[in-house]
Amino acid sequence: MSSTFKTTVRILATVTLMAVAGCSSFGGSEEVDNSYQEEPVEQLYNVALDALEKEEYEDASTKFDEVERQHPYSNWATKAQIMAAYSQYMANNYDEAVLALDRFIQLHPSNKDAPYAYYLKGLCYYEQISDVGRDQMMTELALKTLGELTTRFPESQYSRDAKLKIELTYDHLAGKEMDIGRYYQSKGQYLAAINRFDTVAKKYETTTHTPEALLRLVESYLALGLREEAKKNAAVLGHNFPSSSWYIDAYALLEDPSIKAPEEEPWYKVW
Repeated sequence: MSSTFKTTVRILATVTLMAVAGCSSFGGSEEVDNSYQEEPVEQLYNVALDALEKEEYEDASTKFDEVERQHPYSNWATKAQIMAAYSQYMANNYDEAVLALDRFIQLHPSNKDAPYAYYLKGLCYYEQISDVGRDQMMTELALKTLGELTTRFPESQYSRDAKLKIELTYDHLAGKEMDIGRYYQSKGQYLAAINRFDTVAKKYETTTHTPEALLRLVESYLALGLREEAKKNAAVLGHNFPSSSWYIDAYALLEDPSIKAPEEEPWYKVW
């Protein structure tokens, strides 16, 4: 046997061993990791629940994820999904919680916990609402999600609280418009201010900011010399809020006998 042939055989043997080793490294081997043991689903779930009760929220979320990983087709897995999201919410990991809740809603749109998933997702946005001087993206997302809950599940136990939060969210958005409107008004940019105040008066008419918005419209229209427009808004203010301090101010600004005088507060409210 020539030395060249022997060298070729050795090379082929080396390549073959390397190929086998490579297959083993990339899953070609059928060896089983004996260190992994599947645990009973009830045991896994209770361990996760214990972590949640100890306020170890991120650990609890990981353990609830393990329930689904080991027992993906069990009823416990479905419950674990929502509990993992709740654990992330409690840890203030809102982005992770929203991702988990979106997945739950997509996989289980008719599940009995679906209303709660929408509610919890809405809370994730609602609790991130910043002050009126900042961007209101979270306010809009909270409004959208809570609105979906009340539309899809109007009889849900979570819908009542969602409706209350929607009202507060609208009030927050109205406050943002008022803040911008006052700024424009202070700079003498009355048309821009009118657009903001008019939005509050028409789009957010049920909020606490409406009476002031109507007064600011009166002020802005008067500043532009548009007295009739000012009178129209004062009339709306007087009709809906006849005894408010905002209407008293509007009435004083106009001093017009054709405008109804402010109503006096009843004696039992003056105390």
